[in-house]
Amino acid sequence: MTEVVLFHHSQGRTDGVKAFAEELRQAGHTVHSPDFYDGNTFDTIDEGMAYAKSIGFGKLLEQGVAYAQDLPEDVVYAGFSMGVMPAQQLTQTRPGALGGLFCYSFLPVSEFSETWPAGVPVQIHAMDEDPWFTEEDGDLTAAQALVAANPAEAELFLYPGKTHLFADSSLTDYNEAAAKLLTERALAFLAKFA
Repeated sequence: MTEVVLFHHSQGRTDGVKAFAEELRQAGHTVHSPDFYDGNTFDTIDEGMAYAKSIGFGKLLEQGVAYAQDLPEDVVYAGFSMGVMPAQQLTQTRPGALGGLFCYSFLPVSEFSETWPAGVPVQIHAMDEDPWFTEEDGDLTAAQALVAANPAEAELFLYPGKTHLFADSSLTDYNEAAAKLLTERALAFLAKFA
């Protein structure tokens, strides 16, 4: 099946991140889920962001890119929130990338290259009232611009709600209905590459 690298969010590689990776494995995919927090997890996004800042966002991004260097080229890169940074950079810049699966976040394409790579599909998932995603000129604007410029390759899925990490079953943001739909769409996306 498909080989996937899944990067965790700012609260760490939580039980919910592990559970999502396991769902993908149960569907037959090979999933790599590196832990850049050395086992640390945090109760809130603010605590996790403070820890990430202490490490350095640039260093975390470098670790994510370096992790992929020992893997085959034909990989789907997936990320949750902060983990979208390395996933998106690898999807846009690493030759042979199959696609990108980005949850709760998206950066302007110009952060990593001039244009989105031709023929590389991407799914972006977020809640339609998530303040982290919908802030003015933020992630939503960047995602909408990508879809407008690449309608054959880019899909944006907005779910009703205000929470951020809604597909992480171990957190209070969890929304079962939205998480189930996200997982179904992600599995259908990954099945294209099998």
